[in-house]
Amino acid sequence: MRPNGGRASLLVPKPPSNLLRVRYTTLPMTISILDLDWTGKGRCIASALIRSEDFAALVDPGPGSTIENLRERLAAHHLRVADLNVILLTHIHLDHAGATGALARESPGLRVYVHRRGAPHMVDPTKLLTSAERLYGTEMKPLFGEFLPVPESNLEVLEGGETLALGEREMQVLYTPGHASHHVTYFDPADRVAFVGDTAGICIEGNRFVLPATPPPDISFELWEASLDAIGQLYPRRLFLTHFGFSDQADQHLKAYRERLRQWDKLSREILARGNDQMEAVRDFARSVAAEAAEFLTPQELSHYVFNGALQLSWLGLARYHQKRAEKNA
Repeated sequence: MRPNGGRASLLVPKPPSNLLRVRYTTLPMTISILDLDWTGKGRCIASALIRSEDFAALVDPGPGSTIENLRERLAAHHLRVADLNVILLTHIHLDHAGATGALARESPGLRVYVHRRGAPHMVDPTKLLTSAERLYGTEMKPLFGEFLPVPESNLEVLEGGETLALGEREMQVLYTPGHASHHVTYFDPADRVAFVGDTAGICIEGNRFVLPATPPPDISFELWEASLDAIGQLYPRRLFLTHFGFSDQADQHLKAYRERLRQWDKLSREILARGNDQMEAVRDFARSVAAEAAEFLTPQELSHYVFNGALQLSWLGLARYHQKRAEKNA
C-alpha cells in the first residue's frame, strides 16, 4: 500500500517530466452511468465510468455478483477490464467495492484508490466478510458474490486532501465519514461533479425523495454533518450517487439530506425510548419512514427505495450509534 500525500503521481501513460506542471482541467471528460442491474433490478447500483482521452476510471465498480454485467456495460463503451487505469473507491462496503479484487486479478496494473482505514480490509477482507455475514446470513453470496483480496501493490492509500492527476484531469479527494469511517468523496473541479458514494444517500434519478443509508457498524451523525459541510463548500453542480445516478440540484439535495438525517436521529431516539423489542422497533421505524416517503413517491417507487435502502440494516446502525453514544456519555 502506497500512501499518497498531496498530489498523486500521474497514472498511465506518464508524460515527460517537463509537462508535469501543466494544469489538466480543460480537456473534455465524459462521465457515464453504468447500471449494474443488481439482482436483476435496474437503478440500484451505479458505477461511474470516467473517460478522458486514453484514460478510463471507475468510481465504485460494484459487488462481485454483478461483474459480468459490468463487463457488458464496459463493452458497450468499447472497453475491456484491461483498458481500465484506475478504480476510485468511495468506501469498501460490498455493494461498492466487492468486484475490485477480481478486476485487479484480471488487470494486474490496475491502480485502486481507497482510504487508509479501508485499505487493510481490501488486502485481507476476512473481518469485513465475517461482519457482513452476520448481517446478511445465507443471502450474502447471492447478493454480493465473491470479494477477492486486492494485492497490496495495487493500492494507493488516501487520507483526504489529495489532488489526483487522472489522465488529463484532476480529482480532489475529501475525507467524508459519517456513513462509514473509511468513506471519501471525489470532486472534479472542472465540471464541479462530486462522486459522493453513500454520503448523500439514496435518490433515484428524477425523484425528490432522498433516503439515508445508516448501516452498522460506525455511522456518526456528527461526522456526517461535517462531511456534508465539506462537500457543500465545494459548490458542486452535480452529485453522483452510487444509489442511483446524478442529482442535478446539489445544493437542494444536500440541504434536504441534512434535514432527513436529523429527522432520523430524532425518530430513532423516540423509538428506542419506548423500550420495545428489536422486531417491534424495526417495524415502527419502517412504518414511519414509509409514511414520510409516501408523500413523495408512488407505491412502486417506494418499493424500489425500500429494496435499495435495506431499512432493517439502517435501524441496526441507528440503534448501535445511540448505544455507543450512551456508553460514551456514561
